[in-house]
Amino acid sequence: MKDAQESLLTGGLTRRDFIKSSGVAAVGLAATAGAVALPFKSMAASAPAAKDEKIVWSACTVNCGSRCPLRMHVVDGEITWVETDNTGNDLYGNHQVRACLRGRSMRRRIYNPDRLKYPMKRIGKRGEGKFKRISWDEAYDEIAASMKRIIKEYGNEAIYLNYGTGTLGGTVTKSWPPGSTLIARLMNLTGGYLNHYGDYSTAQITVGLDYTYGGGWADGNSFSDLENSKLIVQFGNNPAETRMSGGGLTYYLAEAKARSNARMIVVDPRYTDTAGGREELWIPIRPGTDTAFVAAMAYVMITEDLVDQPFLDKYCVGYDENTLPASAPARSDYKSYILGLGPDGIAKTPEWATRITGIPVETIIQTAREIATAKPCAILQGWGLQRTAAGEIASRSIAMLALLTGNVGINGGGTGARESDYSIPFVRFPTLTNPVKASIPMFLWTDAIVRGTEMTATRDGIRGVDKLKAPIKFIWNYAGNCLINQHADINRTHDILQDEKACEMIVVIDNHMTSSAKYADIVLPDLTTSEQADFCMDAFAGNMGYFIFADQAIAPQFESKGIYEICSEIAERMGVGEAFTEGRDQEGWLRHLYTLTKKQDPGLPDFETMRKQGIYKRRDPDGHYVAYKAFREDPQGNPLGTPSGKIEIYSERLAQIAATWELKEDEVIHPLPVYVSTFEGWDDKKRTIYPLQLTGFHYKARTHSTYGNVDILKDAARQELWINPLDADERGIQQGDLIRIFNDRGEVHIPAKVTPRILPGVVALGEGGWYAPDGSKVDKGGCINVLTTQRPSPLAKGNPQHTNLVDVQLVKKA
Repeated sequence: MKDAQESLLTGGLTRRDFIKSSGVAAVGLAATAGAVALPFKSMAASAPAAKDEKIVWSACTVNCGSRCPLRMHVVDGEITWVETDNTGNDLYGNHQVRACLRGRSMRRRIYNPDRLKYPMKRIGKRGEGKFKRISWDEAYDEIAASMKRIIKEYGNEAIYLNYGTGTLGGTVTKSWPPGSTLIARLMNLTGGYLNHYGDYSTAQITVGLDYTYGGGWADGNSFSDLENSKLIVQFGNNPAETRMSGGGLTYYLAEAKARSNARMIVVDPRYTDTAGGREELWIPIRPGTDTAFVAAMAYVMITEDLVDQPFLDKYCVGYDENTLPASAPARSDYKSYILGLGPDGIAKTPEWATRITGIPVETIIQTAREIATAKPCAILQGWGLQRTAAGEIASRSIAMLALLTGNVGINGGGTGARESDYSIPFVRFPTLTNPVKASIPMFLWTDAIVRGTEMTATRDGIRGVDKLKAPIKFIWNYAGNCLINQHADINRTHDILQDEKACEMIVVIDNHMTSSAKYADIVLPDLTTSEQADFCMDAFAGNMGYFIFADQAIAPQFESKGIYEICSEIAERMGVGEAFTEGRDQEGWLRHLYTLTKKQDPGLPDFETMRKQGIYKRRDPDGHYVAYKAFREDPQGNPLGTPSGKIEIYSERLAQIAATWELKEDEVIHPLPVYVSTFEGWDDKKRTIYPLQLTGFHYKARTHSTYGNVDILKDAARQELWINPLDADERGIQQGDLIRIFNDRGEVHIPAKVTPRILPGVVALGEGGWYAPDGSKVDKGGCINVLTTQRPSPLAKGNPQHTNLVDVQLVKKA
């Protein structure tokens, strides 16, 4: 024991010592839980450059909104330490893309005790994590045989590609959207697969703002354009935590704000790090009530003649009766709704809103006047407030502030969406056309297992067909932890996946024994970014686009193989091997795709130069990205993608859906962005049982669940429940006490963080904590999705994982 302690104190074991100590006979949980703590050489010992040291460009490709370069220092085939970008003059607009502490801990992900070492087959129940080691050939053969049988019995619609964003920035390794993955290419060559639309991050805002601006995804101005703003209003937008990496959006916010001297208002139940002393006003708000706040501010603007009437007349549909579509009933315009002249007869006064939002009347009036008179004003919303039970309406309501004040399509303004960025186009891996037309909302995949053939277009949002022909029988889960950890109502999901006659085969391809990997029938160990070569795309930093050539830094660990080789082998067994590879290996595809990209963009360096330099950066030639600028300048010549070609405050499409879809009594789809009460909201009757609103947030120690098993990050940022001192005192809870958070779906035990940075009546828990249940289904890992609901939002059928009621009790004093 003394020798082991001294070894850790002096820098730890080498990678080869770790492999030897973990033993090749251990499988499944024995290979993870039973292994020694991950050893590392000390940074100090590694600092002097060794003669045989090489530096290899790599990248962190996780789903954080950035893609950060990593420079791996490799000695004798082992990564000894990690640095980040060292190129450019590091001035604003050409800054070094520096990875955050998550990316810099990549070595601890690669050499982690949780690393999957070889293919395995389940021998216990799903979720127990009991596996036996099998060969790659055995794994390939069993997967191919299962696919052939299920396709024959149920059709290709029974095979599903689950949501996974673990390698979001890759090209060959890209894991989302499903149609862009190599698994999609494999399946499209063998008859197709059941697709999904939407995602856990943005389902409601994507659908909601499409009915306002059209064209699918709604853009905002780039963060760099904030240097032209006089006022910045952030609704639930928290880049200091959600965009803290080297993409640099927090840096852009700080620099641009300093240049413009703009005031900043932050609207959020939590006092976030984005506020952190940078804001002039923090407005804490009850979760799910942003639409009421906006409506009351609209009332002030309208009654005080502060709206931009010429903009509304020229560019918008449905603000007042003068621009209502012919099909709309009288008094169904937005202005009538706000003034109480519409069907509900309720004027949306500040006094009306204060009861709903908890925001004082004076604050509502002051904020409305400031937003209306600051020119230009940037209205931005994060994605948290749309992950609610009425998130589609909430996202449309925030956009109303940009419309009422005429700030769309101009420098320094915005659309009410989240910020956009400049990126460099790149030819992506061709994944071919999916012969299966059916697509489900991504949040309803568990429903598609248990009631697939009952799911329809008008009740469940099925697209491409009227109803599903088959339930899900086979799941591909590549680089994702949404089988369990990131999906809602974990206990319900667990029960669904336990039934092996329902979903008959689950294949997980990942780096680590995640919570989801424990539910696999076959587990395949994937390569990390450092063990293979790939282009890292989807990279941007305000008005500076970039991409990275992440080269192979070390040999594959244990028996890990990359997704290209895995899919190629299975394609061969499915009889489409040659069609899948087209005669190229992974390097051949990278060269081919880069050649195609360079033809479109001749200014790029050649392949070998790019490989050597690692990162390529380019400033936006237009200076700043301004969303819908062309439409603002010429609305007739550059119409939007809405049916009218204009911004639709009143949507005829939504009116038609509201009239034809099957909705529950408490579900609302409306042609206007109106305030509605929701299930498990601030005024739900269930608050007599579960009095606290629980909301989630992205946590610095993880990117969703990625990096959630890195020890130093867990130690630096503990998983805790944020609770206001008033709520804590009422329950006898103090800082650090062990508490139970519970509702009728489950229970979580973690320490309390007692802080005035959270609104009374609201508690908050960082999402992505690794699910760690005891024998009684009590989670000790702080996974919020033990407590969240699988009931979807009405329109997008998206995840409402910030709409939850819970209670909190003391378990043990600190």
